[in-house]
Amino acid sequence: MAHTTLVAPGVTATRLPLLDVLRGAAILGTLMTNVWIFASPGSEWSVLRGSMHLPDPLADPSAATVAEAAFRFLADGKFLSLLTVLFGVGLAIQYDSAARRGERWPGRYPRRAAFLFLEGTVHFVLVFAWDVLMGYAVTALLVAWLLARSERVRRVVMWGAGGLHLTLIGLVTLGEVLTPDSAPEGPDPRAVRLYAHGGWAEQIGFRLDHALALRIEPVFSFGLLVFLFLLGVRLHRAGAFAPTDAGRRIRVRMAAWGLGLGLPLGAAAALGGHDFFVLGRYGIAPLIALGYAGLIGWALDRGAVPAARALGSIGRTALSCYVGQNLLCVLLCYGIGLGLADRFAGSGPWWVMGLWAAVSLTLVAASRLWLRRFERGPLEAVQHWALRPRR
Repeated sequence: MAHTTLVAPGVTATRLPLLDVLRGAAILGTLMTNVWIFASPGSEWSVLRGSMHLPDPLADPSAATVAEAAFRFLADGKFLSLLTVLFGVGLAIQYDSAARRGERWPGRYPRRAAFLFLEGTVHFVLVFAWDVLMGYAVTALLVAWLLARSERVRRVVMWGAGGLHLTLIGLVTLGEVLTPDSAPEGPDPRAVRLYAHGGWAEQIGFRLDHALALRIEPVFSFGLLVFLFLLGVRLHRAGAFAPTDAGRRIRVRMAAWGLGLGLPLGAAAALGGHDFFVLGRYGIAPLIALGYAGLIGWALDRGAVPAARALGSIGRTALSCYVGQNLLCVLLCYGIGLGLADRFAGSGPWWVMGLWAAVSLTLVAASRLWLRRFERGPLEAVQHWALRPRR
């Protein structure tokens, strides 16, 4: 990768508290989706069996179904998209920091991306199959190279990647609509037994044996990842997260367009059934994610201090909390731990939402206590130690 000496693009070096709050919201929001994977029969494998689609509140308007559908709709794909945008923002901040110091770019960044890929690989193998870090690491390498190119090149790549992604999900959705409906396959008995009663080594072996299938999401959504990373760069450069009048105006527009347009479209896709699942998760959810970012920023501008402190502590320890929440859910839900997924199978959605709340509160408390004594989260500290320059 070629190196370029940079000139700082006129950004502030001040830490932006809103970014920590948004990262915290994104981490807990991804758990709002992932907790259903941990709690379902067959767990990680159930995603590929078509048994993770949203329940239909029109067919069953019970309180449990409506609550589950609303809970999952508000989260599914939205906070993952928000997290992706924020990774792009973080990459832009690192670029700007290198530029202010007069360093060459990408400099040591490929090492950081390689370490992130290693962290994601370990997380995938040992903890959770639907890891996002590996895909982010690969995307970051491409975007890091693009940051040293012209704005025109980045704009062409951004909209080209977005257009290709929309074409792909449009074709997939069209295929789903034109294909005669078939019932979901349902849980795989082998996977159900594995996660309910199997050992940790068996689960590791299962992930390795099915690695290609379980790694399909970042491959399928690579165009979206590139688009959202570059969108994060553009929003950062426009001052969308800065405590300025211009930043506040941008956040209001993000909330208005993202929620005003995205929520009705997302609701229509969700009510349309499983044929529109891909469109909702990978096409409409990113728009709603921008609305969430704008809404959270708007609330923070108006003094939502207690929530900001709680989410900000998670945001400052985002990597540790991301891995930690998945590890907690493994120990609580799988047979290698308390086995709650098997014990509460068929008992309805309330315990799953309660599990999310309990894990979230645990992360808030743990992150705040940790940051009273340490500057970085535990995994962040390991990453900092591993990547610091050696003399």
